Amino acid sequence: MGMLTYDSTLTVDFEDRVLAHLQLVIGAKLRRNEAFYFSWKDDPKIGDGRSTLWMHPTIPLHFKYSGSKSPAVNRDWIDELMLTANAPGGLQIVPEPTHSANVTTDDEA
Repeated sequence: MGMLTYDSTLTVDFEDRVLAHLQLVIGAKLRRNEAFYFSWKDDPKIGDGRSTLWMHPTIPLHFKYSGSKSPAVNRDWIDELMLTANAPGGLQIVPEPTHSANVTTDDEA
């Protein structure tokens, strides 16, 4: 289980594979100086609600992975996540496409 730390004050747990894909999408948006919302469903341990952050290029982020190897990247999933990030509601975690020919490992990227 990896962690996303936002502004040194909020830490959220995500599976390493999800976190790697979020890092690519969030990084792409922030590199272009684009601010946006990022929402996810909370873990039942903390109330089973929903959380939203305002992602802005000036707010520090830290991505911490539990594993030492980079997960394979599914480019189709990146595209789907980016579609949500560019929508008015902001970035939402959507299910990974199960049948994708566009999966690359760290060695191939």
